[in-house]
Amino acid sequence: MNSRELILGRIRAALGDAAEVAEQPLPRGYRSAHVATDDPAALVDLLHRNLADYRALVHRCSAAELPGLVAELLAERGSRTVAVPDGLPASWLSAAGDVELLPDGGGLTAARLDAVDSVVTGCALAIAETGTIVLDAGPGQGRRLLSLVPDHHICVVRVPEQVVASVPLALPRLDPARPQTWISGPSATSDIELDRVEGVHGPRTLEVLLTAPDVTGA
Repeated sequence: MNSRELILGRIRAALGDAAEVAEQPLPRGYRSAHVATDDPAALVDLLHRNLADYRALVHRCSAAELPGLVAELLAERGSRTVAVPDGLPASWLSAAGDVELLPDGGGLTAARLDAVDSVVTGCALAIAETGTIVLDAGPGQGRRLLSLVPDHHICVVRVPEQVVASVPLALPRLDPARPQTWISGPSATSDIELDRVEGVHGPRTLEVLLTAPDVTGA
């Protein structure tokens, strides 16, 4: 008998007849959210506060103002190259001027992205209670590599339709088979003395644009 067989044998002996017990449904009587979910404006305000608490830079704009704001943020950053995921609306970068846009069809390597100044993406969802942005590699979001390697990430959240109150309310709207990235503020870590270092595991600067529809509905 080898070690594997010995371990599995001990597990079977410990389980006894338990392995034959039918799976029981788990009770789901807990609250799905700790804030009111029927006030979209309040949820957006809560998301804004929690994003800022995580040291993300948060901006609000209308859909019409979005291209100009993106261009302004890239100019303030001094960005000359921008990674662009497949499916990103072209209008979002229409005012970016002479910035070099690098479309990603799966060919941008980590080494190439390491030299890119910024990346602009959309998102799948934003969670108000936790200040979390969720990307799932859908259109306009791109591969996980795009949002982790460049040092500056501009993420557009369409409000209120992409904002949910809590994690339990977010999960049913996400496909578990998709590669999800959950972002709560810029990348940061701390050593044993609690000295915070940003940019170790992802972008040092996260800018979130909470973008509302135009009043005209355009």
